[in-house]
Amino acid sequence: MPRPRIVSIQLCTGHREPMRLVSTATLRAGIGLDGDKHAVGSSKRQVLLADRECLDAVEVPPGTIKENLTVEGLDVMGLEPGTRLRIGDALLEITSVCEPCFRMDEIRFGLRAELEGRRGMNSTVILGGTIAVGDEILIEERAEAAS
Repeated sequence: MPRPRIVSIQLCTGHREPMRLVSTATLRAGIGLDGDKHAVGSSKRQVLLADRECLDAVEVPPGTIKENLTVEGLDVMGLEPGTRLRIGDALLEITSVCEPCFRMDEIRFGLRAELEGRRGMNSTVILGGTIAVGDEILIEERAEAAS
């Protein structure tokens, strides 16, 4: 099994806009990804992670389901809220399951149902830093305060 790593980074630049593929991105503590519309301090969905294995199973390329980080070698849906992921100098904390919304059926009819229970996990940025495609992901700890 390969070490968990980022295989694709996407930014959501605006409502209903296509995701913008980038090779590097800057994470801001308590905010999210620079240039992403979900980069808001109050959001529990600052960064959405999905695994390549799920995308392959539903036959869509990275970014299609509006995830920010596409990863491989990591069972994203197996991560509990409160789990912390170290990517370079940055630290993310998993907050919740990202439920598929009606927009998924706009991409392809039936995709919403196909993604039930596996669209990805929302996270917030605990420590900022620059990340890049190919960066390794380490499961660092599980926050004690998480419910």
